[in-house]
Amino acid sequence: MLFNTIDFLIFFPIVTILFYLIPHKYRWFMLLAASCIFYMWFVPKYILILLVTIIIDYGAGILIEKYRDQQRKKKTFLIISIISTCLVLIIFKYLNFFNQNVIYLSKVFGFAYPDKVINIILPIGLSFHTFQSLSYVIEVYRGHQKAERHFGYYSLYVMFYPQLVTGPIERPQNLLRQLHEEHRLNYDNIVKGLRLMLFGYFIKMVIADNLAPFVDQIYANPSGYNSWSIITGSFFYSFQIYCDFFGYSSIALGCAKVMGYDITDNFKNPYLATDIGDFWHRWHISLSTWFRDYLYIPLGGNRVKMPRWMLNIMVVFTLSGLWHGANWTFFLWGAAHGILSIIERLLKKLLKPLQFKHKAPALVLKGIKVIFTFIIVTALWMIFRAPDMQTLSSMWTSIFSNFSVKDTFYVPVNIYIYLLIFIVLDSLLFNTRFDRWCDSQKMTVRWIVYAILVFMTIAFASVNNFPFIYFQF
Repeated sequence: MLFNTIDFLIFFPIVTILFYLIPHKYRWFMLLAASCIFYMWFVPKYILILLVTIIIDYGAGILIEKYRDQQRKKKTFLIISIISTCLVLIIFKYLNFFNQNVIYLSKVFGFAYPDKVINIILPIGLSFHTFQSLSYVIEVYRGHQKAERHFGYYSLYVMFYPQLVTGPIERPQNLLRQLHEEHRLNYDNIVKGLRLMLFGYFIKMVIADNLAPFVDQIYANPSGYNSWSIITGSFFYSFQIYCDFFGYSSIALGCAKVMGYDITDNFKNPYLATDIGDFWHRWHISLSTWFRDYLYIPLGGNRVKMPRWMLNIMVVFTLSGLWHGANWTFFLWGAAHGILSIIERLLKKLLKPLQFKHKAPALVLKGIKVIFTFIIVTALWMIFRAPDMQTLSSMWTSIFSNFSVKDTFYVPVNIYIYLLIFIVLDSLLFNTRFDRWCDSQKMTVRWIVYAILVFMTIAFASVNNFPFIYFQF
């Protein structure tokens, strides 16, 4: 079920009302049933795949805790759980990609291999709930989380509908604990939750969805446009993917908050980052911290020698890229971020003696760094958005070969106005959240902002109902 549909606008109030009407001891069942309906709204049979990972990791958690004093057995159950859960992800997400590459290599090197395409459709949100399930097993293994004995509560932890298909990727210490707690009807929670939902709908439906047709137009035929059109389309995509994913995350946070649950903030003004490292502290925070805690630090993090640290960075970023999709463009996008992170750290060491001591130059330098980082991130989004390497090649060829102002594609002025409004809002929300920002304002200001966002969402939402970009991951 999509957040931006009439179906959800009926589903959400019914589930919320039932949540507060039903006694606490039965709420888990109602929420689990609602989450199943929410997920099955897409392709019902894929809930069976989700059930497989739930059963594997639920059982593994109990066995790991049972043998907590026997390191060998405990580690064996952890490995079995990780391999089994990842195998489900590999089969549905990467098997066809692997098969296509083997077919290509067989033609290049002339060895016999059946030229058959494996048609496996990726279940929605598989990467997200796979990682959420894995985090539970790892935390139980580390002794940071008790194994959940109630199968219903564990299933709800994996399937909690607000963040089921596009995150944020939750940790058991945060979400599982809250699912057991009783939540009473609270006016402040409802207000804060509805604020977040309103903000999320505005940036998704007014900003992201109005930018989408122009981005799609450019990427459908990059060789047919001049440099300025390609640059404009790339700039639009930076804001489309941000507002699309940030919008989903805000709606998810809002849905959960209305019921009294606090889930992880996934964004903190990523386009105001001063470097690539800072960007990853602000963009898709639940994923970047997942890779940090469960891959980067176990590999040695930055406590190792420089060559090994470089390897660690490249492993994390390339796997992060492939997590997004089974395509060489995602691998390249992740690798590019890894290389830039390494270059950035080396430059910081070299330029450390040149730090500005006066406030004004430092402020100017920070502004330059923000702009430069945004340009780099936007250039890398071109790799991410390209459906294949051929399209990416056409994009880069066109951007450097045709500087004529002729045939620049037309963009209505209202699109730039929407963007400007969002940029102002995003700047006002620097290191805070929309619901908290509203708390700091006078009632008059709050209601004016509400009225503007409601009016714009109703009046200027895109006529096309685009699915959320991160659903494909």
